[in-house]
This record gives sequence, C-alpha cells and structure tokens, in this order.
Amino acid sequence: MAENLKAMYSTIVADSFPDTLTILLGEQKLVYKKRVWTLDGEVKGLRYGENPDQPAALYALHEGSLSIGGITWRGPGNALVSAMDEKQMIQAGKHPGKTNLTDVDNAANMLQYLHERAAAVIVKHNNPCGAAWSKDGLGDALNKAFWCDRIAAFGGACVVNRPFTREAAELVAANYFEVVAAPAFEEGTVEILKSRKNLRIMELPGLGRLEELTRSAFLDIKSLADGGLVLQKSFADRILSNDDFLPAQAKTKDGVEVATRKPSEAEMDDLRFAWAVESCVTSNSVIFARDGATCAIGTGEQDRVGCVELAIHKAYTKYADVLAFKELELSLYELKQKASSDPKMAEHLADIETRVQKAHGGLEGSRLVSDGFFPFRDGVDVAVAQKVTAIAQPGGAMRDAEVIMACNEASPQVAMVFTAQRSFKH
Repeated sequence: MAENLKAMYSTIVADSFPDTLTILLGEQKLVYKKRVWTLDGEVKGLRYGENPDQPAALYALHEGSLSIGGITWRGPGNALVSAMDEKQMIQAGKHPGKTNLTDVDNAANMLQYLHERAAAVIVKHNNPCGAAWSKDGLGDALNKAFWCDRIAAFGGACVVNRPFTREAAELVAANYFEVVAAPAFEEGTVEILKSRKNLRIMELPGLGRLEELTRSAFLDIKSLADGGLVLQKSFADRILSNDDFLPAQAKTKDGVEVATRKPSEAEMDDLRFAWAVESCVTSNSVIFARDGATCAIGTGEQDRVGCVELAIHKAYTKYADVLAFKELELSLYELKQKASSDPKMAEHLADIETRVQKAHGGLEGSRLVSDGFFPFRDGVDVAVAQKVTAIAQPGGAMRDAEVIMACNEASPQVAMVFTAQRSFKH
C-alpha cells in the first residue's frame, strides 16, 4: 500500500462528464464545451480535480450571452484559462489539474487591476503567497513577489502580465514551481524554463490585456453541498485609481465629526496595489504591503483582529527565514534544528530573532488593507503597534469613529481611507 501512495499523484483520473454543458437562465441559454488537449499522442482532459480521487472536467463558454440588470456579461471569445490550447501549453509537464488552472485564474483576477506596471503574483491553493508590481520591470516584480514568502512559493503558480524575461526565468528555474503563465516569452526564456521538466509553461496572450476584463462581469456560480446553486455577478473592484478612495470620517455617539489624515501618494499607491490583491484572498483577510509588494497576507480567519495577528505572525516568521536563507543558506527551520545542538548556530539564530523584533518582522512603514470593516478598534491597534503608516478598509461599521480615533491617537498619526466596498471571497 505504501508503495502506491506516490502513484496517486501521477495517475490521471478518467472523467465521464459530457462534451457539452447547457445552462438556461429563463429564456437565455449558455452552451459550454468540454476542453481536452492532445498531448504526447493522447487526448487528455483535466488531470484530476482538487484531489487525486476526484474526476473533473474543464468547460469553456462556446455560445450564448446574458443580459441581466443592464450589466455587460462576458460572452464567447473572452476566455483566458479555459480557452488554452495545445500550442499555448508550451510544456505540459504533468499536465494540469483543477488547482493549477484555478490558481492561474485567480492570479489573472488580481492582475487585471495591476495592468499599469509589470506585475507578478505567486499563487498557492488559490491564495497569493506574494505579489508585487514594479516600474523597474518584470524581473524586479517577480523577485519581490518571491521574497514576500519564499516558503509558501514552493510548488506555486507564477503568473505575470508582461512577457517573461530571462531574469524571471532564471529565478523560476532555480526554484520549484508547478506553473508559469505569461502573455509571451522573450527569446531564450523557454529553454531556461524547460530545464524543469515537470513545469507547466502556459502562454496566455490575454494576460497582456487584462484591463479589458474590468469593464465586464461573468456569471459566478457557487455549488452547495446539497446540490443547490448560488448565482451572483462577479466581483468588480471599484478602486481603479487613487482618487476612488474616500476620506475616512465618521461621527461619534456625541455627534462630533472625526477624520484621519489623508495618505501620501506613495501610501495611496501601496493601498491601491494591496486592495487589488486583497480582492482575491479568502476571507476574512488582511494584507500588509510596502513599496509595491506584499509583506504579509492573513487569510481565512473567522475574526478580524485574529486575522491581523495571523498576518503579523507570518511576517515575523517569513522575515526571519529570509535572513537565514540569504545569510546562511538555511531555512529558518533548518537553522532552528541546527541551533539545538550547535552553539554557533544558536548565536546566529538569536541574532536573527533580535533583528526581526527590531524590524517588526519587516512590517515597519507598511500599509494595511482589510477586506471587511473593523467592527472594533482592536485590529487597528494591533496593526499600529507594528508601525503601519496607512490603512484602507470598507468603512460603514457602527464603531467607525472609534477606529478613526485609534489612527489619530497613534504616534505618528496613521492615515486611513474607506473603499466603500467590501471584497469578501469565499
């Protein structure tokens, strides 16, 4: 039995799903076609679903359109991941399963709001490990995204919005990724990437024109465990420029108007960047970001302050790991293991831990975004203790005034803006 455990990850699960899927919404009809590829002389669909024992199929919208509530819905011809063909699958590696494609898809959702600059997102289990955008090119953006969380990036999907460069390819080839997706690949980069034989290399031209997606919506379908369905319009980010943020202001119980200072342009840029990434993070979530890159991402917590605390804990751990890896070529966990029996390594560990505390885990000077409002000031107080300088959140809570006062009581004073939009993702 033990010998067969590894085999389940390389076994292709045959699916019995039909070639077409038709959805009727009233009198309007959408027809989807199942996607398969001819790879190595065989016709193959999805490798498997979320887990190796779950058959799965991929469908792309083939015909039909929707007109509901005056909204422009995406029709045939606008597909990105679901339309990928054999030519675009430059190297199939272990050809993709459901999670590979949903990771690329969620990265594209983020990147559509970051089209102004070269941007890179590394996704794992449908959540970003690290994300960054840069005026200095794709190599710089990917390098920043990777060092946001080197540990979690292991086995992730790397997705970018500019042609893949040699610098970016060398970073990927030196580490373990499962997927690379880009709108194009500069000369010589594919040969570098192919040194990783199991890497799935996808050329998706639509990643270079993702801004087109922000002007339309898609039919978002959620399946319930009882077989029911919930249909909704897809999320659309309303913060498309710095001017779209609203001033953080509210009235106290006594009717006194309170407001925070306005963020600087640099703070606004980081808040807008982080809010774009935030829209694709599992709720409850918060993101710390600085200089166009994520510092820490808290995901899937049930309480807001706990999510902030989780992100801080992760930041301290990842910051310590970066120091250990760059200085000693050891992961933080390898260093801790050696430090238990080697006095010299114990000294290195103590020194790193001291520096991590002094730097607040790399969070000092960062900005924070939250996908939902702060119901109490506790989440803000915890973030302020890490020396954040600016915060963006939806606003609209009963205790907005208390949250604003927490920012104003900080020294130096912390800026805050409202998004007037919640970005939950479940």
